[in-house]
Amino acid sequence: MTQQISSLVVMGVAGCGKSSVARALAERVGGVLIEGDTFHPQTNVDKMARGIPLTDEDRAGWLDRLAEELADAASRGERAVLACSALKARYRSRLRAATASLGFVFLDLPQPEALRRVAQRSSHFMPASLVESQFAALERPTAEPCTLTVDGTRSLSCIVRDAAAWCDSPQLWPDFMPVA
Repeated sequence: MTQQISSLVVMGVAGCGKSSVARALAERVGGVLIEGDTFHPQTNVDKMARGIPLTDEDRAGWLDRLAEELADAASRGERAVLACSALKARYRSRLRAATASLGFVFLDLPQPEALRRVAQRSSHFMPASLVESQFAALERPTAEPCTLTVDGTRSLSCIVRDAAAWCDSPQLWPDFMPVA
């Protein structure tokens, strides 16, 4: 018996489009959006705003809170779509432990493009100076279960179309090849 992915995490470095993709994907699949950035404690936000990268310890409580949000949504029978950097394998494992059949959509973006996008944002606490640290921390989810890697430079509509098709079609896992 196959099962659908119950909830999704849209992940990647700063500037890859996590929030935009997660919002559109939640709408497309009838899910509830969880914006990971809104759950950072103020100390984390202040630290990043000063250009200081977060440590594993800084992220621990935040990840626990996001795992709780995923579990709560699942207990209500909702399909959550979480926008969260989830840069390291152990962070993703922590989130997977919260709910069964969690899928990850990794928005892969070249560092120069991430830097360009973050530098253009005016209303976000993450400065462009932290993009390099995001790439340094990133452990690409190359061999992890239920993970779709998408070219983050593609259009929002293409990314959302392919991610929605992937998460609702178990026969496509893990070898789904997005259409150009």
